[in-house]
Amino acid sequence: MSFSSILAWLLAAFFLFGFYGNAFITVDYAAAYARWGYPNWFHYLTAALELAAALLLIGSGTRIYGAGLGAVVMAAATLTTLAHGDYSHTTAPAIVLLVSLTVLALSLAARRRTT
Repeated sequence: MSFSSILAWLLAAFFLFGFYGNAFITVDYAAAYARWGYPNWFHYLTAALELAAALLLIGSGTRIYGAGLGAVVMAAATLTTLAHGDYSHTTAPAIVLLVSLTVLALSLAARRRTT
């Protein structure tokens, strides 16, 4: 298994964890979403997008789409926390954004080599 595949599977595991955390939100995270100005249902949308990213990351043929979707979700999370000065919640999504972009770049490079 290649480094790119291992990284993609780890990223998929993170997004599965994120799916669970957003689908079954804690009181603290519900308060954070409210503080950030999102509606009550928004965590379900986030959960669905994270689940989709995880499932797309697992397949090598759809990995590019999963990494791209994951990057968009994590960019939104990073920007949300930065815009609201909630710096204690910024580090994790920023790191996952970088990992998503890395998997995307590696997947694009692999696709170019095979075509």
